[in-house]
Amino acid sequence: MMLTIPDVLSAAQVQQCRQILAQANWTDGRSTAGHVAVHAKDNLQLSLDDPIAQKLGGLILDALSKNQRFISATLPLRVLPPRFNRYSGGGHYGNHIDNAIFGIPGTPQRVRSDISATLFFNDPDDYDGGELTIEDSYGAHTVKLPAGHLVVYPGASLHRVTPVTRGERLAAFFWIQSLVREDNRRSILWELDTAIQRIGQDRADSPALPQLTGVYHNLIREWSDT
Repeated sequence: MMLTIPDVLSAAQVQQCRQILAQANWTDGRSTAGHVAVHAKDNLQLSLDDPIAQKLGGLILDALSKNQRFISATLPLRVLPPRFNRYSGGGHYGNHIDNAIFGIPGTPQRVRSDISATLFFNDPDDYDGGELTIEDSYGAHTVKLPAGHLVVYPGASLHRVTPVTRGERLAAFFWIQSLVREDNRRSILWELDTAIQRIGQDRADSPALPQLTGVYHNLIREWSDT
């Protein structure tokens, strides 16, 4: 399931992040690529231990913890601290699939990348190119979102970032280990939760509401890894 989550960060928060990132010490993104992806990657990133990355990562994690759409769509068990990249001057990232497992820096904990996420800091008119293209059984899907918006999609997806030929593309990216590993089951739970919310808004006294809510939670019990 690929889903857009709008306004994860407010306009003021986006502006704050961009001002801080303008002062950052960017390094060659190939330093974090695997032996296959290194040949497809041409961008800049912040080091994992960079204080700016840690500060802004905390801000994003705090915003996500309050975003009900994100929680409903991903059912997060663990969220890897966000990383930050920058594309300009033709920078791109060719076709690749993200690693299956990531370590959380400074801890023995590991995160399975069930879900990939990209949070945009620039509006689409700020740069040319830089589309995130995600491929699945239905074809290729192009994503270029307003600043502050987030896209989540299956971590197993083949995807790429097209060359940025004007301006710069700033983004945060990270991975989520979900309570429910299988993407098709998360999609069913998302649709069910969305329907429950709509019924709750339109007919809060409906006897179907507690029944459907029970089905939702029982499915999570049945499908959860924990």
